[in-house]
Amino acid sequence: MRWTGIIRMAVILLTLLSMWYFAETIFATKWKANSLRSIFDNRAEQVPVKVKTRSKCGNEKECPDNYFAFKMISGAANVVGPSICLEDKIIMSGVKNNIGRGLNIALVNASTAEVLSTGHYDMYSGDIKEVKKFLEPMKEGTLVFVATYDDPATKLDAPTRELFSSFGSSIAKKLGFRDGWLFVGGKGIKNKSPFEQHIKNNKETNKYDGWPEVLEMDGCIPKKMD
Repeated sequence: MRWTGIIRMAVILLTLLSMWYFAETIFATKWKANSLRSIFDNRAEQVPVKVKTRSKCGNEKECPDNYFAFKMISGAANVVGPSICLEDKIIMSGVKNNIGRGLNIALVNASTAEVLSTGHYDMYSGDIKEVKKFLEPMKEGTLVFVATYDDPATKLDAPTRELFSSFGSSIAKKLGFRDGWLFVGGKGIKNKSPFEQHIKNNKETNKYDGWPEVLEMDGCIPKKMD
């Protein structure tokens, strides 16, 4: 009996020592892991976070000083109207309720980006004289923004096409029924404008039933310096 009691005590003691050893090992490892985590966390807090700034009008690139940022989207078929953004402000859109079928035009001061006037003109059943009345009084130093919706060309006559050409357009003379067109030009411009996009109405390639896909254009317009 005496030897049996001694053996039992020895087994209990050995079990307690084993439990103590494993507990010490586990807690020590956990402490080291927590210590390392806290070190990295502290270092992470010290690293400055780079905040990505949003460019005006949501453009991919920020415009330099003395340039105006713009973005234009043409109408989608005869369902969704166009929009024009200038210097991070929407100047024409369906939300502003100042667009319509045909030609959507905004006149802007080329030195200050002030919007002088806007208008929309139905080129399927409207009066082309209204477009001429809107454009002909333009003074030098005025930018003209044009975004199309549905049909921009049925009523567009030769003199009005020539007027747009004088503002720097390369497309106005060949614009056709239900074509898509985006254009930024100006009164007194000496060269062809670099800000122009055009897509033909073609039943073989149209994205929508009877209309081509939407056009989108953005960029930086140099400010007119006095």
